[in-house]
Amino acid sequence: MSGRTHASACPERTCVGCRARAAKNELLRIVAIGDECVPDPRGTLPGRGAYVHPAVVCLDQAVRRRAFPRALRSPGALDTAELRKAVDTAAEATP
Repeated sequence: MSGRTHASACPERTCVGCRARAAKNELLRIVAIGDECVPDPRGTLPGRGAYVHPAVVCLDQAVRRRAFPRALRSPGALDTAELRKAVDTAAEATP
């Protein structure tokens, strides 16, 4: 026995809202396109990304703390209207 486990390592990211670490597949990737925050559920959009739990509470905390412009290194404020719609629909879909 080599002592190695067969469990694969899962990458972790930090939620910019609640600052809790979670598995990458549990979080929603956010990308800045222009002056707007856009959800990237597949993780394929180019550019710097930030991660947030797909929950309204974490989104509100991130907006209140102005975490998106800081994490995405944007010079000004970012519009989160489309992101809020995506999180609201995700919250409705989960029981």
